[in-house]
Amino acid sequence: MPTFNIQLFEGRSVEQKRELVKAITEVTCKTLQCPPESVDIIIQDVKKENWATAGKLWSD
Repeated sequence: MPTFNIQLFEGRSVEQKRELVKAITEVTCKTLQCPPESVDIIIQDVKKENWATAGKLWSD
């Protein structure tokens, strides 16, 4: 059973998340030849103050 853990900056709409999980599920099922019921997706909204790249917070 494939499980995806996706971390995004907060602020995406529920509709955007619906579209994302639908697309990921479809391509996963096509590629791995598995049923949609076997695909789990966990979305975590992250504040920019809690994410850093190259030693710098995204909130800065």
